[in-house]
Amino acid sequence: MSMQVLINLFIGVLWMFLQDNWGLLTFFSGYLFGLLVLFILRKYFPAKFYPITLFAIMQLVVLFFYELFISSITVVRQVIRPRINVTPGIFTLKTELEGDLEVILLALLLTLTPGSVVVEVSPDNKKFYIHAMDIPESSDAVIRSTTRFEAAIKKVTRP
Repeated sequence: MSMQVLINLFIGVLWMFLQDNWGLLTFFSGYLFGLLVLFILRKYFPAKFYPITLFAIMQLVVLFFYELFISSITVVRQVIRPRINVTPGIFTLKTELEGDLEVILLALLLTLTPGSVVVEVSPDNKKFYIHAMDIPESSDAVIRSTTRFEAAIKKVTRP
């Protein structure tokens, strides 16, 4: 992916040199021309076309902020109750992700959402041990968000 970005930037700068105009609009038109060239030559690159990966990364970020918002509302509802009635606990969650990058990314995304913390990852990277603030409610929310996160991570990291 990084090679495609560098080639695209090079085509944009080369376009500016050939047009003899050092404006931002000229660079942008060269950048778009470079995208067209890379799209035509995409089968010769080992990685997938990089704007698709960038779009998948943006979808993952939006999904994270959505899950962050929803889980924050859940935590706020628990905290503002006159009497806090939570049953914290640790549960096991299996994952289909492979590779260290995918597992670490999922663990970080789950830890950053309020109400859950990844305590440990099994040695084979297939199980997460997660501490939840309220087991019945939080564990269901974590399981739902995990399936969404796994699908989004697979779009980003796999060809």
